[in-house]
Amino acid sequence: MSQIAVGLRRVGGVAASVDRVFLAVLAILAALALADPGQAGASLAFTAQALVGVAPWLALSVGIAAYAAASGADHLIAKAFQGRLAVMVVLAALLGALSPFCSCGVIPLIAALLAMGVPLAPVMAFWLASPLMDPAMFALTTGALGLEFAIAKTLAAIGIGLFGGFVTAALARTGALDGALREGVGNGGCGGARVRNPKPPVWAVWREEARREKLGREALKTSLFLGKWLTLAFVLESLMIAWVPADAVASLVGGEGIVPIVIATLVGVPAYLNGYAALPLVSGLVEQGMAPGAGLAFLVAGGVSSIPAAIAVFALVKKPVFALYLGFAFTGSIVAGLLFQAVA
Repeated sequence: MSQIAVGLRRVGGVAASVDRVFLAVLAILAALALADPGQAGASLAFTAQALVGVAPWLALSVGIAAYAAASGADHLIAKAFQGRLAVMVVLAALLGALSPFCSCGVIPLIAALLAMGVPLAPVMAFWLASPLMDPAMFALTTGALGLEFAIAKTLAAIGIGLFGGFVTAALARTGALDGALREGVGNGGCGGARVRNPKPPVWAVWREEARREKLGREALKTSLFLGKWLTLAFVLESLMIAWVPADAVASLVGGEGIVPIVIATLVGVPAYLNGYAALPLVSGLVEQGMAPGAGLAFLVAGGVSSIPAAIAVFALVKKPVFALYLGFAFTGSIVAGLLFQAVA
């Protein structure tokens, strides 16, 4: 009985930490049910479909993170990254720009990397680059906007990843980002105790009761943590799509010159447009005379700071790092737009 009680207390402690987020989701849906029942149903359907779509990545990352913690492999993984920060930042930016992860699919992977103690700088580089480009996006961008635009967006993804990764690394060296991760996520931006006191991993976790219990605890904790934030993100995304007309957004970013690039970035940072759905919109605007630089800035800003991506950053890191992430999105989008405008 005592073991059952201990287990219930542990589960209760984990559940208590997620109550506020789930209550927020329930409050939003309840308000919708009273004010707009049709939208409440649509938001529920959208959220369920989105969660099902991201479930394979979620399950894979939860499994990896839980097994790494239970076996002690997270010590080994974190140790492998020590002393090669610059190389890791470059590889993370390149892999991020080429990986087939959308802003939603990358969230579980990022959480797993942070939980393993991977330094914040390469994580930031991957985080910034990954939502912007993938093989399917490159092909569709080429079809909608041309090869030149697709290459420009790919270079923008890599460039913003490198910029964010190396600036984060420089700030981390000064101590400005000490304790950047929220409680329970990773163990400090540089791997913390996992690197300082490495222990040999035990791969056969099923042979020891303590490790089996830890595997279950970590899987439950990670699943609840990611599940609550993804659910909130998708509910908010459904409302953004339903209530923010694409035509209204488009009207703000038409025209030529530097000003439309800045406006496109300002609109793109808080707004969310599905990367694939945004392509025909931007294509139509470019055909109507919109500057290509403004189109690129809009796609980059919206991709990096989409509702799911931004909420995930906010959930995993403290407010200064969240502000830094948005700053990278804003600055990188403007610079990418201006450079593309100069050579297009």
